[in-house]
Amino acid sequence: MRLCFLVEEQYRHDGMPLEVIHQLRAWEHQVDVVWPGRSLIRISEAIQAGSHDAWVLKTVSGGPGLTLLEAAASVGLTTVNDVRAIRGVRDKALAAVIARSKGLPVPVTYAAARPEEFAEIPEAEFPLVVKPADGSSGRAVRLVATPDRLPVPVAPGGPDAPDGPHGGLLIAQPYVPNSGTDLKVYSVAGELYATERCSPLHPAHAVRERQVPLTPEVARITAEIGDVFGLDLYGVDILLGPDGPVIVDINDFPSFRQVPDAVARVSAAVLDLARHGTRGRDASVGEASVREVSVGATSVREAREASVREAAPAAPAAPAAPFTVQPLPRPARPAASIGGGR
Repeated sequence: MRLCFLVEEQYRHDGMPLEVIHQLRAWEHQVDVVWPGRSLIRISEAIQAGSHDAWVLKTVSGGPGLTLLEAAASVGLTTVNDVRAIRGVRDKALAAVIARSKGLPVPVTYAAARPEEFAEIPEAEFPLVVKPADGSSGRAVRLVATPDRLPVPVAPGGPDAPDGPHGGLLIAQPYVPNSGTDLKVYSVAGELYATERCSPLHPAHAVRERQVPLTPEVARITAEIGDVFGLDLYGVDILLGPDGPVIVDINDFPSFRQVPDAVARVSAAVLDLARHGTRGRDASVGEASVREVSVGATSVREAREASVREAAPAAPAAPAAPFTVQPLPRPARPAASIGGGR
């Protein structure tokens, strides 16, 4: 197969997706890499129908790569993830509206162009978590305890002003009390893996990043996110608050850290999606839309079946055991079993 990866400058030396690119090439697939932030691209010729089997984007929010991916989709090329799904999660304000409208547990979200405008939020909703609507990798996430601690107004035209180089829409959400540990759940084309790590809001809290069991409730929420947004490869940041799990971020093509054999699994998923197409925003949320992968862990189908069992009236029974993540041995010849052949 012939694939094109769009890789932002920020990820020039990042293991994900560079190791995936190397793995695909080792499996004898042709992979072209475009660096949208530092390349002159003759776009009218570079993006043509039939030029690649699929285009894959690994870029920062608001980066130039998304436009190129949309251009590829406009001439009928397959994109991983579906380009409409990516647009839906790259804008955190848009993602919050879509998720809440579908009943997903997302905090009340406020939007403003200037941080001082959040002073109008009732003081009872403080502390607030304030972050850029187009942020990524925890950039510029701030915990604001009280209205008087909001940043002072910025000068028009300054670097942090809405019309400046670092400006843009901001969102604010009431802080969800938690232990200082973030739960990160990854979906690799139908398989779910859970990890925990230190929250960026609590850097002093010592947390060893590791795989953890995935409960039925968190698995169901993660599966629903894939359905709502039409994502195949994605990650979800979840906090375990006093009222249950709360979604605080959604990322397309994340790092997949702590996923067992992440490079081989993600590479295989990219090939599968390139061959068979991605779900997209118009996908059915039924069982037929789930692409099963025969590699252990918790599947989206299992999460949905557990959700149906919980919803159905039944006699009291013992609670189901939590889903567990089970590392698998690395295959001896991954090229033959997963990725071989052009």
